[in-house]
Amino acid sequence: MTAADAVPIVFVHGTRFSAGQWSTQLAALRDEFPVAAVDLPGHGERSAQPWSLSAATEIIASAVDSLGRGPALVVGHSLGGYASLEFARHRPERLRGLVLAGASASTRGLRAAPYRWVAGLVPRVPADRLTRWNDRLLRRLYPPEVVEATIRSGYAFHTLPVAWGEVLGRFDAGAMRHVRAPVLILNGEKDTFFRAGEADFARAHPHARVELIPRARHLANFDDPDAFTDAVRRFARGLPVAG
Repeated sequence: MTAADAVPIVFVHGTRFSAGQWSTQLAALRDEFPVAAVDLPGHGERSAQPWSLSAATEIIASAVDSLGRGPALVVGHSLGGYASLEFARHRPERLRGLVLAGASASTRGLRAAPYRWVAGLVPRVPADRLTRWNDRLLRRLYPPEVVEATIRSGYAFHTLPVAWGEVLGRFDAGAMRHVRAPVLILNGEKDTFFRAGEADFARAHPHARVELIPRARHLANFDDPDAFTDAVRRFARGLPVAG
């Protein structure tokens, strides 16, 4: 792959986080690829913007266009993975590849029940208390260079109920049929909840494969940043040249 062929990559964060989630990946990949990370509506610098999947799709599309290199590889984690599936359905001409990280579980049926419970519980807990809990948890589990950008950007607890309210009941493996680009399903080995449907998601797409990051959990890009980044890099290098 030449510099002119380098695949543009857009990263889409998970629940309550922001573009800061991807600081390690951006730093590691920017010398080889044009890269960007977005704040979804209601998150980060877009904290005041109302959430909707349609708005999320437009934000991802704008990030792809901002890189000026044609269709992009979109890497979506958790909530961002489902938003990326929506983007793939409505903006297929702007998608060169898709990485679904921690987003290969159906959001329909009984498996949605825990998230409905969490979405109902979050508004009952003061945001400052939730912030302290999250800060302590991230700092206890991960090195500062991995999580400080996320902590500085704050958390979108106010958006969680409406965001998951729209996602729940909407996605299952059938969503893969709308993706025209190659797909990497990239999960933490120990993320048993969000890995639950990975085989079904992979079977639903003719050019999808599953890769696991050993010993990693749901936040696989925090648990093993190097392995996560390497998986994205290898997938990006293997994508067909645009056009």
